[in-house]
Amino acid sequence: MSTNAAARVAAPTRREQILREAARLFAERGFHGVGVDEIGAAVGISGPGLYRHFAGKDAMLAELLVGISERLLDGGKLRVAAAAEGPEAVLASLIDGHIDFALDDRPLITLHDRELDRLRESDRKRVRQLQRQYVELWVTVVRELNPATPETEARSAVHAVFGLLNSTPHLGSYGNGLPGRATMEALLRRLAHGAFTAVGA
Repeated sequence: MSTNAAARVAAPTRREQILREAARLFAERGFHGVGVDEIGAAVGISGPGLYRHFAGKDAMLAELLVGISERLLDGGKLRVAAAAEGPEAVLASLIDGHIDFALDDRPLITLHDRELDRLRESDRKRVRQLQRQYVELWVTVVRELNPATPETEARSAVHAVFGLLNSTPHLGSYGNGLPGRATMEALLRRLAHGAFTAVGA
């Protein structure tokens, strides 16, 4: 079971429920198109009741975007530490972890693309810092597999694969333009591995 899947076995806390619904609504309607009352209604509490958990929508947005960046980096570090079969196994594990994110957290991808600039500067810098560290995990592994590949080319390849995997919000919903999750997971895995094989070629 993947790290992300294991984390979802436990029932979500009320705070996690709020964040999940806020991400969905922000992705569907935009940050300014959603009110606190709507988020509260989605989780069965009054809008003012949300303030026991968050100072406001800005705080929710910051926790969503900083939180997913922290989760990706922490998960990536765990996968690197756990893979004991060499860089190929590490890269495969990193790909699987990012595919879980790309398929299961699509609203957060949309949110990042549309709303990152709404974060206060300190939170935006934190997101960028975490993302750079996450990229470097991948770059290190790609260069271990392909020592002759220049660092700039390896980094470009990693960003290109992220762009491929993170395209899932644009592909429609399951059964409506998007195949089932298992089929989509297998397709993304083949595409990602193919892209990194091309780096070595």
